[in-house]
Amino acid sequence: MKKLLTLTLLALVAAVAHAQETKVAIGLSGWTGFAPLTLAKEAGIFKKHGLDVTLRKIPQKDRHLAIASGDVQCAATTVETWIVWNANGVATTQIFQLDKSYGADGMVVKGDIGKIGDLKGKTIAASAPGTAPYFTMAWMLKKNGLSPKDVKVVNLEPQAAANAIIAGTAGLDAAMTYEPYLSAVRAKPEAGKIIATTLDYPMVMDTFGCTPKFLAENPKAGKALADSYFEAVEMVRRDPKKSFEIMGADVKQTAEQFEASQKYLRWQDRESNLKFFAGEHAAFSKEAAELLLEAGVIKQIPDLAKLADTRFLK
Repeated sequence: MKKLLTLTLLALVAAVAHAQETKVAIGLSGWTGFAPLTLAKEAGIFKKHGLDVTLRKIPQKDRHLAIASGDVQCAATTVETWIVWNANGVATTQIFQLDKSYGADGMVVKGDIGKIGDLKGKTIAASAPGTAPYFTMAWMLKKNGLSPKDVKVVNLEPQAAANAIIAGTAGLDAAMTYEPYLSAVRAKPEAGKIIATTLDYPMVMDTFGCTPKFLAENPKAGKALADSYFEAVEMVRRDPKKSFEIMGADVKQTAEQFEASQKYLRWQDRESNLKFFAGEHAAFSKEAAELLLEAGVIKQIPDLAKLADTRFLK
């Protein structure tokens, strides 16, 4: 009888603990930079911090629609994308930085193109306006005295864009892509070359954010999400083999393949986050917003002061 009572009490405690877990759905893609979120789920880190997390793979161009509809409460995407979402009426706030690209995103060109300035009047393959590849193209062009209006843009997703360059598709002079498709071009120098990456233009960085409504109603969850991410990044440092296995499995890569792909980016720990949000985030957001406005991606700049909520970092 005593044993039965003990088991019953334990079951009740477990049920209460489970009921207290905050449910949160997160929109993301299989991009290597987001992988610690998968690790946090699969390794039980989110659960340990009182979160019942659902990860949903949603294309970047549709992620804001999932937030607007309430299908997801949080998402992972590039810093400038939050500007586009807020400018289009989808209120969201970034709460921590995920990663920075160190050569994982780039522009590939056919052999007769010597420099970015040579692309005036040429054709570039890139994802649709409002996506990271399109923004990367606009950023690189601007740094070389051009704009998207000076080129012809053909909308192709990163894998298709890289394949088009490798195949020597007629009428295409350049393409915007990222890893692992960037390495596919690197492996075929006779087909094309990488003319610039985020090593040359360090402007691709990802952050995690949620709706202000979710954060207002679940402030402890905001803190738990940040703490979980930082714990996952620490797990990668402490136990890389197991971490790479877990994260690689999500994108159908071996631990060795995943390890190779992550060399082109840096996941950001708590200390790096505090430094980033102390000034770099605001400065980049201002420059990015002006470029998005100039390129016609947004019609007005949203309130940039509302784009980040740093209270969950400490």
